[in-house]
Amino acid sequence: MRTPEGFGAFYEKHIDAVLGFVTRRVTDPHLAADLTADIFLAALKDAAGYRPDKGVPIAWLYGIARNVLASHARAGARERGALQRLSGRRLLDDQDVAALEERIDAQRAFRDLAERHAALSEPLRAALDLVVIDGLTPAEAAQALGVTQATIRVRLHRARRALSTPADPAVPAPAQRLEVAR
Repeated sequence: MRTPEGFGAFYEKHIDAVLGFVTRRVTDPHLAADLTADIFLAALKDAAGYRPDKGVPIAWLYGIARNVLASHARAGARERGALQRLSGRRLLDDQDVAALEERIDAQRAFRDLAERHAALSEPLRAALDLVVIDGLTPAEAAQALGVTQATIRVRLHRARRALSTPADPAVPAPAQRLEVAR
């Protein structure tokens, strides 16, 4: 990866996987292309830090991708906060809110699952997303997150258990159960 030709081959081999990782997390195609470029730029800068004995390259790239996406999300949150303070009004009008509510009601089952997913702690959600959505093995997910395989397996078990519990007022919320489980 330290020569232009080597990095070009590395890029060609992994571009589809990284682009897929990004497009599952953002909806704007231009933003997805920009973030993918940022990920490979970061990989190029850190190529000397890659250690093949620590795991497969795609897990290393997903680790970089998670950092780039998190940085982008933090910057977006700061920008939205600044815009709200400057404008002094909500970004959505009543008509936009009504349209969103209709869409949410039409997808109730998905929303319930998404809420349980959102209630997971970040470590559980990250482990689950890397294995279930992005198709990494637990060993590769452990490498991407910088934890042991045993830790990943425990996180996967807890996340799956929390997601399989239907929303019921008599059952403690997943976030409450997870706080106790930590």
